[in-house]
Amino acid sequence: MHVPSTPSPNTSTHHVFFSRRLYLAAVYIIAALTSSKLTFAGQASADAERTLSPYFVVEGGDSGIEGFPLLSTAVNVAVSGVIADVRVTQTYKNGGKTPINARYVFPASTRAAVHGLKMKLGDRIVTAKIREREQAKAEFEKAKREGKTASLLEQERPNVFTMGVANILPNDQIEVTLEYTELLVPEGGTYEWVFPTVVGPRYSSSSARGAKSSEQFVESPYLHVGRAPHQTLTLQGSIASGIAVAKAGVETHKVNITWENPKLLRFELDPSEKFSSNKDFILHYRLAGDVVQTGLSLYEKHGEKFFMAMAQAPNRVRPEQIPAREFVFVVDVSGSMAGFPLETTQALLSDLVRHLRPVDTFNLLFFSGDSKLMAPASVPANEENLKAAVRMLGQLEGNGGTELLPALKQALSLPVDAQRARSFVVVTDGFISAEAGVFEYIRNNLGRANVYSFGIGSSVNRFLVEGVAKAGLGIPFIVTEPSQAKAQAEKLREYIEAPLLTHVKVRFEGFDAYAVEPKALPDVLMDRPVVIQGKWRGNAVGAVVLSGTTGSGPYQAKLALADATRGEMNSALPYLWARTRIGSLSDFAAEELPATERQEVVLLGLKYNLLTRYTSFIAVSEQIRNPSGNASNVVQPSALPVGVSDAAVGDDVMGADEPGFLLLLPAALLGLGLLQWQRARGAMVVS
Repeated sequence: MHVPSTPSPNTSTHHVFFSRRLYLAAVYIIAALTSSKLTFAGQASADAERTLSPYFVVEGGDSGIEGFPLLSTAVNVAVSGVIADVRVTQTYKNGGKTPINARYVFPASTRAAVHGLKMKLGDRIVTAKIREREQAKAEFEKAKREGKTASLLEQERPNVFTMGVANILPNDQIEVTLEYTELLVPEGGTYEWVFPTVVGPRYSSSSARGAKSSEQFVESPYLHVGRAPHQTLTLQGSIASGIAVAKAGVETHKVNITWENPKLLRFELDPSEKFSSNKDFILHYRLAGDVVQTGLSLYEKHGEKFFMAMAQAPNRVRPEQIPAREFVFVVDVSGSMAGFPLETTQALLSDLVRHLRPVDTFNLLFFSGDSKLMAPASVPANEENLKAAVRMLGQLEGNGGTELLPALKQALSLPVDAQRARSFVVVTDGFISAEAGVFEYIRNNLGRANVYSFGIGSSVNRFLVEGVAKAGLGIPFIVTEPSQAKAQAEKLREYIEAPLLTHVKVRFEGFDAYAVEPKALPDVLMDRPVVIQGKWRGNAVGAVVLSGTTGSGPYQAKLALADATRGEMNSALPYLWARTRIGSLSDFAAEELPATERQEVVLLGLKYNLLTRYTSFIAVSEQIRNPSGNASNVVQPSALPVGVSDAAVGDDVMGADEPGFLLLLPAALLGLGLLQWQRARGAMVVS
């Protein structure tokens, strides 16, 4: 066994002083000793310093307790025009012998406006109420103590929800259905609808003791790599368009598609995919002639008037107008990137750096627990430097935790060349929990640069990937398959080399619009419509005018109110506007909002019946079904996302039958010291 005499500054924290297997074996021995009442000095302080960590589930425990209460997830989506209405039904069943309280952490679209929840128990259906988060939590805990069956839906992140179901009795089968709406905005003529299926394990350096409720989802159980999800997944939907659908398909899952007519199709997940809730479901479709649905939509309800405008951007600028640029690639090489994500990263970045122009400069920064720069300042994109970069990319290995914020601080502090347009490209699976600090730092220190983010993996943290790009006024990209790397690299080059529209402004001619989102429009860097939402007063007359500058000169698009669509087909506009407003206030903000902004989020959530970071859904069946209130708490384990290895959570402890196990007994005391040190560093808990 090799033990390095002098640790390298770039060595993973899991291997600095000790082989991880030696360390884990020592931990195993210590656990056995301490369970026999043998104590060591410093044990209490080590427990106090334990960090939030995912862990592997221990299967085959108490046979009287149901360890996998989530029986199935059924999804139904109806896409009409550019709006998707989604219904998700989770069925929980207690196959054990004692009452349980179930908890399940699951993902959602970052754009989802969750506006309804119902709980079905037998023939009784309870419609959930929206409450301020703490009040909803208190009502849930009260129902739990009183022996009432209840469900609680909370938002931990815009793309991470927690479902709690209390007092599930033996043989109970309970259905909890949530409903949400989201807006689909095409890119390059392609529409995309994503249904995330699993929350990947998050790295956190926060202390487990006293962790905020919104952080506790990090401490979730996972199955080992290769273990399929226990719950089944069914998914079906339809696409209805005013324009013929030219092409539709799903590359992530096997689906069956039926065309009823050119403007209406239905799709259904193939039965062979019923245990596939370990990777995102991604549907793409295009309309005939590669057109996109643009124009104005109006809706009035309860005295409020809502509008949504979608205007198409102009064509690309000429190549000779592209300025010299500097690219800094910030690359995640943590444990969760091992395997497919890192191999795809190598292919992606190799392609990107090979296509840099001689007038460009670039740099590479690799990070996990530590960071490593290619050069102290960006270097010319000449043949020698490009070859050196490709060699470095070929040597990448995934290990350690995911410390993105220190890496960004180092990258943004690199020397600046005022003559160049600077772009940062962050490549990661996003498996961290401290997203808000990353967004805030980018916004406060960006300068004149842009940040583009690449999320690589079958179930990436889209909240982080999209948030980094939004904070950095850039574009997010998602790569779920190795075969997509080259195409996505080409898309990035196209977008950053040729902005479509700059100095973008919107004005309203004869139209009294207010509460408009977004408040400011960034440069348009990709072939996608500009979306503007808001309210209006008075009559629906006049026009919405979008203007800006292209490489060929001034540009203007005018949408007349007289041509707007109206009626119940636009009933989702209040939800979409309120969700957009909530998102601008809180999605990518600091962990704690100022009091005025927090109150606005609360009021929006309560008024429009929306799930937010400060409002939750609570449903309580008033029948007392478990008078004692005694029930076992069970957290539904998740499968690891496809392509993610056990290294994202931790390695197995060496078994007692492995060679050399007995020789490790003298290492136990040293192992205890390492246990305390690893806990402080954010080591992952293992089964």
